[in-house]
Amino acid sequence: MRLTTLSRRKAGVFGTLGLLILLLTFPLRAAGAASGGPSSGGPKPTIVLVHGGWADASSWDKVSRSLQDHGYTVIAPANPLRGGQYDSAYVSSVLETISGPIVLVGHSYGGVVTTNAATGNPNVKALVYIAAFAPDEGETVGQLLAMKPGSQAAPPNLTFRPYPGGVDVYITPSAFHSVFCADLPARTAAAMAATQRPIAAAALSGPSGVPAWKTIPSWYLVASNDKAIPPATERFMAQRAGATTVEIASSHVAMISHPTAVTDLIVDAARAVDRRSPLASADRLTSSYRSPLTHARRGR
Repeated sequence: MRLTTLSRRKAGVFGTLGLLILLLTFPLRAAGAASGGPSSGGPKPTIVLVHGGWADASSWDKVSRSLQDHGYTVIAPANPLRGGQYDSAYVSSVLETISGPIVLVGHSYGGVVTTNAATGNPNVKALVYIAAFAPDEGETVGQLLAMKPGSQAAPPNLTFRPYPGGVDVYITPSAFHSVFCADLPARTAAAMAATQRPIAAAALSGPSGVPAWKTIPSWYLVASNDKAIPPATERFMAQRAGATTVEIASSHVAMISHPTAVTDLIVDAARAVDRRSPLASADRLTSSYRSPLTHARRGR
């Protein structure tokens, strides 16, 4: 009896010690998982941000700074905006210079580019679409814009200017605020209209190739107040891609008007990449991160 009692006491002592060790080490392990430190099992992914038409890489400024504050390396290349095949080849060449995992993010037409540029690149571990096109093979931007009613990115709100070898498309400055960025101050919209980068008409009519979202996990942010891409079309593309989806009340430029929500979604994707790392499997239960985007849903 005495031995049994002593054994129980020892078991109780060791059990208490084990619980204390767990409680003491849990915050450190969780912090490591959240920061991409040693417990994450590998390097943090590089975040590549691809802008769309009528914008440039500076449209990612707020999101870039926030991601850098999270400890991520960020690259925001200049999308040529000359056509899907050309632009995708250019971004693909940028991706080939990056070692390690990549989270590839596209806004608007940038989604066409990322959908094609990521195909066949084993380093691209996640795709993130921010109010972006996610075309299937053979689809064009024009077809997707016409799929459901609601897009105001059409004549008479567009201005066409010929250049040697093609035609550039602008949003007419007087319509820029309402079509592109209605939730930004009018003065900001006026400056954006004046400095907008045009997109070649060929980019709107060229068929897309084999989509990377069929083999790479995807995340999608639907902008419910979008006047450029109909929100119903965004929801359709997100569901078709099987994307983890969030929806916010934003204009087309969510990365400017709602940079925190956009950053949160990208970080969600990046941390999912980290959790899928073979070396991170032992630490999955210690991750303490919970995204503020609690209404995320899986598309399929």
